Parts: sequence; structure tokens; C-alpha cells
Amino acid sequence: MSMNKYLKEFLHRGLIFGGFGPIILGIIYAILQKTVEGFNLDGTEILVAIVSIYILAFLHAGASVLYQIEEWSLLKSTLCHFLLLYLAYGSCYLINNWIPFDPNVLLIFTAIFVGGYLVIWLSVARSVKLISRKLNAKLEKIKTHNG
Repeated sequence: MSMNKYLKEFLHRGLIFGGFGPIILGIIYAILQKTVEGFNLDGTEILVAIVSIYILAFLHAGASVLYQIEEWSLLKSTLCHFLLLYLAYGSCYLINNWIPFDPNVLLIFTAIFVGGYLVIWLSVARSVKLISRKLNAKLEKIKTHNG
């Protein structure tokens, strides 16, 4: 795939799945409205939240294409994926004042993000490896049966 095709796929995935971010945000805000006394947002806060969470969901959905760039190593794909998501989440959280712009809080956010990313990445990598082994074993069985 050429880089142009990767970009098109990135945009395609982002457009397909980006809308889920504001829907999830709306559900969370509705729950907060019902459960937190005095929870109130003005129109500007809602607009900023909707736009920023759409961009976050768009980038998150599109970022998966980074692992399909054949010219890139797994390390390069993972680092670019991590950085894109870290910047997207960090920016969104800061813009919406979901976390304060405080060095200690940013350090905690970073530690939690790195830990969560590693757990998810290692889980997915292990799952892919196990599935690949099973498929390869089945292919080998077919090959020896037919060969």
C-alpha cells in the first residue's frame, strides 16, 4: 500500500468510528447529570467536549492503520501509535479540564496511560500470537494431509 492509501484508510476508519466518541460522552454526561448533585455544563463546555472527543475517537480509530504500514518495523509502528494516542488523550483531557495542567497530575496521567497501553498491547500481541500458532498448525495439518 502506498502512503496515500494508508492516509485514505486512516481517514476512512476515523470517519466511520469517530461518531462513537460523542455518543459515549453523551451517555457519561447523562449519568453524571443523574448521579452527581450540582453537575452542570454550559454550552461552550459541551461544544468543546463534543468536538474534542470526536477528534479523539477519530484519531484513535484511524491510528490502527499504523500497524499495517509494511515498510515500518513493529517498534516504529508501536511508538507512533502510542505517541498519537498519548497526545490525543492528553490534549483532550487538558482541553476539557478533566485533568488539571499540573506536573504531578500529568506524571500520574502518563504513568497510568503507559501502564494501560502496555497491558492492552501485550494482551493483543499475545492473542495474535496464539491465533497465528493455531492457524499455522491447521495449515500444516492440511499441507501434510494433501501433500
